[in-house]
Amino acid sequence: MEVVRVVLEAAKGGDMVACGHVLARIAPALRSKSQTVEFDFDPEPPIAKQIESVLAAVAAGQVPPDVGQMIIGSIGTLSSVRKEEELEARIIQLEAKEVR
Repeated sequence: MEVVRVVLEAAKGGDMVACGHVLARIAPALRSKSQTVEFDFDPEPPIAKQIESVLAAVAAGQVPPDVGQMIIGSIGTLSSVRKEEELEARIIQLEAKEVR
């Protein structure tokens, strides 16, 4: 408890580092949180069309630009996963043909 008293006294005396330590315990740093948005989105069209629909929603003010960027990043991830799945399916088909 002596350490706590020393830090509190230092903070009261104007030590900004000590103030930072005290405040970090009293009020933890805020975490950013994206807002929830709703807009029409169809995951079935080609990736380029999906991205165009997000950009249209951003342009229309339905989706904030930073959220639109995160959605487009997610679409890119989805595209990568789909490509991997398609490649795996093609490899399985090719291997099945070789076995016959």
